[in-house]
Formats: sequence, C-alpha cells, structure tokens
Amino acid sequence: MDRIDRKLLTLMQRDASRTNVDLADEVGLSPSSCLRRVQRLRRSGVIDRIVAILNPARAGRAIKALVTVELKQHGEQQMRRFIDLASAEETVSHAYMVTGETDVVLMLRLRDMEEFDALCKRLLRDSNGVARFFTMIVIRTAKDETAIPL
Repeated sequence: MDRIDRKLLTLMQRDASRTNVDLADEVGLSPSSCLRRVQRLRRSGVIDRIVAILNPARAGRAIKALVTVELKQHGEQQMRRFIDLASAEETVSHAYMVTGETDVVLMLRLRDMEEFDALCKRLLRDSNGVARFFTMIVIRTAKDETAIPL
C-alpha cells in the first residue's frame, strides 16, 4: 500500500458512497486509475466489505450491552461451540474470544430488555457451558469509530 492507497481507504472509511470520480479527484488520479486501485484493494482483502452504518436508535436497536462470559471449561472445542452459538444470535453484533479473567466478550444491540432476557435464557444458560456472565449496559457512548487508522 502506498500513500494514495491509504488516502483512498481513509476517504472511503469516512464515506464509501462517494463516487469514483469524486475519489479520483480527491487523490489526484484519473477515474480509471482510481477504480483499478479500489478493485485491487478489494481483491487483496484490504477492503473486506462495503456497508451502510446505521444509527442504532433510529433502526430500533437503541440499547447497547457488553457481556463478559466465563465458561465452565476452557478447551478449544467448548470455546468454539459457544462462539458459534453466540454468533448465530441476531442481537450479538460482536463476539470475541479474549485473554484474561473472562473467556468471551459479546457486544449486543437490543430493542428492549425483554429481548435481552430472552437472549439470556437461550444463550447464557448453564446448558451452553456458561459458568457466569456479567452485563454492562452502555449509558453513553464516548466514541464509536469504525475507521482503522492508516
């Protein structure tokens, strides 16, 4: 990646709906050269996907919760099984296997507390290998950035 690739990626992370002509003008390339660069960045996997980032409250998912999960057993098979179950849940937006005192961290986007209660009954019960879990409801978001610094 060179300086122009990084600039293109920075611009696209801010607003991927910009036209190719607009991007080309901003980085000082012809539209065809710009398009080839973006296509190369997609083929190489640097650009993983292009998505719309929704306003969670306006999309009906105003409650954000972080859940730390400790499993009864810490083997790869048990971790993978739980992560697969969590990843299949619609309300789980992020699922991470982590180091430290906990095994898994989940980020949830919820409509209401009834939805959270139903998720707890389905996913966080003892039969799924969960020893304990702790939930933090986000009161205010100080930073919620999707862009990766380049």
